[in-house]
Amino acid sequence: MEFSDAIGPILKQKGLVWSMSPSASVYDAVVTMAEKSVGALLVMEDDKLVGILSERDYARKVVIRGRSSKDTEISEIMSSPVIFVTPRHTVGDCMRIITENRIRHLPVLEGDRVVGVISIGDLVNWMMQAQQETIRHLEAYITGMSS
Repeated sequence: MEFSDAIGPILKQKGLVWSMSPSASVYDAVVTMAEKSVGALLVMEDDKLVGILSERDYARKVVIRGRSSKDTEISEIMSSPVIFVTPRHTVGDCMRIITENRIRHLPVLEGDRVVGVISIGDLVNWMMQAQQETIRHLEAYITGMSS
């Protein structure tokens, strides 16, 4: 496991990608995020990624502005265009993109097709596993035991 590894293998450990239509209400989106325990939903129209809606979008564009989530469509507050990566991007690439853009979720596209979403949590977990693996190898080297 390296910082320069592609994120493709991380996607294999992930579950379903949750999405909604841009015409759905923000209320329905927030309910879906709560039910699925996710912090963002992809916004899809005819199998095409047109935006992303995060808890941050909801807080800043609905709650703070005193709007009604039941009367607001996702298209009115979603983030678009969407910053995305491909399965060939590295863990380091994704960490840099997330940090520079102050976002928490990166859709992963293969051409125009969504193949997953990588979150900051996924990257942190991967880095922790990589560190544990390095520690095991170093301990085995120091003690003269094979891993």
